[in-house]
Amino acid sequence: MIKSAFLSAPLLSMLLFFAVSCSSQEPLQGEVIRVTDGDTVIIEVDKLKKKMTCRLYGIDSPENPRKNRKGQPYSSKAGQELKRLVHGQDVEIVTTGEKTHGRDVCIITKEGMDVNLEMVKRGYAWAYRKHLKSPYASEYISAENKARSQGLGLWQDSNPLPPWEFKRRHWNK
Repeated sequence: MIKSAFLSAPLLSMLLFFAVSCSSQEPLQGEVIRVTDGDTVIIEVDKLKKKMTCRLYGIDSPENPRKNRKGQPYSSKAGQELKRLVHGQDVEIVTTGEKTHGRDVCIITKEGMDVNLEMVKRGYAWAYRKHLKSPYASEYISAENKARSQGLGLWQDSNPLPPWEFKRRHWNK
């Protein structure tokens, strides 16, 4: 009995660490008032009575064109797909506690559906392996592989360039 308690202690510690690291607060509720691209939304958060810019955790969608910078294929389609999924709708937001470029990194769900994962499933975002942690990593990567094998969304191209590679090659010269 004591031996099994010691064996489960590392597992319990890992689960507690994940719970703390993936959520800096209780889930928030709000309405998506704007979709800026395939992995960023602005939400009017009920509880805070303010707007919150959320970068979707664990995914990366094709880059939109910016000042004097070309964009990637499927960038507008990714934004349109995310808009179809959540614009004007109530969602639940869990922040990871991280920020990137002034945006909170968030996991967004709508009626129990993981919106971040859904963008990968539909082929409009990559599983952002560099930033993914368990339990999301295996599910997001599996969804990407399935979308790729089915030729969905950006996977209609034979070898699309991931956004992090695109930025390195074309924007950071």
